[in-house]
Amino acid sequence: MYWLESRPAEQGRSTLLRKRSHQVEELLHAPFSVRTRVHEYGGGALAVADGVVIFCNDADQQLYRLDTNGPAPRPQAITAQPGMRFADLQIDARRGRVLCVAERARPGHEPENLLVEVSLASGEVTELVTGADFYAFPRLDPQGRRLAYLSWNHPAMPWDACELWVAEIGPDGSVSSAIRVAGGLAEAIFQPSWSPAGVLHFVSDRSGHGNLYRLSDDGASLCVCPMKAEFAMPLWVFGLSTYGWLDDDTVACVYQKGGFWHLARLACSQGKLEPVVTELTELGLVFASHGRATFVGGSAAKEPALYVLDGDRIEVFHRPTSNELPSDNLARPQSIDFPTSEGATAHGLYYSPINPAYAPLPGEKPPLLVICHGGPTGRAATALNLAIQFWTSRGFCVLDVNYRGSTGYGRAYRKMLDGNWGVFDVEDCVAGARALAAQGVVDGRRMAIRGSSAGGLTVLGALAFHDVFSAGASYYGVCDLVALATDTHKFESRYLDTLVGPYPERADLYRARSPVYAADRISCPVIFFQGLEDRVVPPAQAEAMVKALRQRGIEAPLFLFPGEQHGFRRKETLVTALTAELDFYRKVFGITETTA
Repeated sequence: MYWLESRPAEQGRSTLLRKRSHQVEELLHAPFSVRTRVHEYGGGALAVADGVVIFCNDADQQLYRLDTNGPAPRPQAITAQPGMRFADLQIDARRGRVLCVAERARPGHEPENLLVEVSLASGEVTELVTGADFYAFPRLDPQGRRLAYLSWNHPAMPWDACELWVAEIGPDGSVSSAIRVAGGLAEAIFQPSWSPAGVLHFVSDRSGHGNLYRLSDDGASLCVCPMKAEFAMPLWVFGLSTYGWLDDDTVACVYQKGGFWHLARLACSQGKLEPVVTELTELGLVFASHGRATFVGGSAAKEPALYVLDGDRIEVFHRPTSNELPSDNLARPQSIDFPTSEGATAHGLYYSPINPAYAPLPGEKPPLLVICHGGPTGRAATALNLAIQFWTSRGFCVLDVNYRGSTGYGRAYRKMLDGNWGVFDVEDCVAGARALAAQGVVDGRRMAIRGSSAGGLTVLGALAFHDVFSAGASYYGVCDLVALATDTHKFESRYLDTLVGPYPERADLYRARSPVYAADRISCPVIFFQGLEDRVVPPAQAEAMVKALRQRGIEAPLFLFPGEQHGFRRKETLVTALTAELDFYRKVFGITETTA
């Protein structure tokens, strides 16, 4: 088994590990780091066959070969293609090549995305499929005769509308005669996968929920097991997997229902789902072979780790750290629903403070910290999150909001945010805070809101357009929708067409919902954290927001981090940011180090 681990103490380097004979080995050392930046978010940067690892190196975005069969493996460069990046790697051992998604820079234009083959012998790159704006999941059938893949075009995002294609592979390895077998403008497809018997399966949300389907011999798509549950997750990164083949007909799978993930075995031909009882509530990255499945799992009391499902047994395969926190000091998430605008119901995970060393003064209620997840097509996770425990262990209540637009509750709930970003997400966070204050659970005068990326827009919108929170924190957050629509990377360059409206036709909505144009309506302190190498939300956005607030005398600390991109990876950055944010809230709320 091979896997990647992120090392915050090594500037966020992603290293390669292997376990065999119960021994864990680190196979790759600095300066190498396994990471691709296709779509800027990356994923699918690793493939393995017969002990030979093909990976994308972060520094130059080129492919390397690492033969782990002998002693002291050393990476050897395969490609030398400046301006080209690779992701979603699949090894075609029969033809001595890698099939993958490529992204080719075009100065003055958006980059071009395509499916390519890379010769393992020469490093030569050959185009296989072109024409669409985006591609993902190139997957060979077991006989190496057919290639399945996904494609989609602007302005759609892959979780809104994409297409599943099957093409023939010729004797020379070329791809031809592609036929669309599923998907369209009102259907999203996720994770096409061939069974060992050569039957194509995939996840589709055509029923309103992401369920597993198989393609019959006559080309019809048959739902394997209809459920009001989600077997898919938004394709922000490549290489995601919610099911893997245990044998010719049975998969180990995970699905999301009611905000929590569940583990099961599914006999596809019979449509028989057999739940596997486990305390784990956050599951993903399922891979299987020879009757065993490996997956990443976590729970309210345990950080994510690698697990193995072998028969009816679930065992820890590898835990990245040996840190074990006392379970009686861990806040557990409680799934809550609450009414919001337009008669709708929103969802969230609520955590109570649990550390007796940090308690409110007699007669007082604890402060509340509302968290807005990014995306906005994302969700609040249920696994042990030390960033949340950081706050609950210091006396804060936490509400992690799954606002309208979040995944895990079906296509209709996710699509509620279409045309309403900056409105419904904000109203749902405000409604959740007000509900807790009305119940007397928290101190309604000491409520703060924090969020990252898209969640930063929600934070600033809540502070500008509602008088509920007394402080806020924006991590590389969106401040200006106009700038985001005109100055972001290709993958998200048309995302706002759906979430807000077409630009520039609806420039009025972009300005009306952009906090930077409503900075005069923010009257409480806000703290900002920003990576200087962020290409998704460039630093200019945070700098413009801070300038507008400071001109009015509003306290607006700004922390800029060299070497960080969209999402912080370095240990020193994470420590600095959390410490500064805590000090900021303590100052605003008048909290001492021993009270909350």
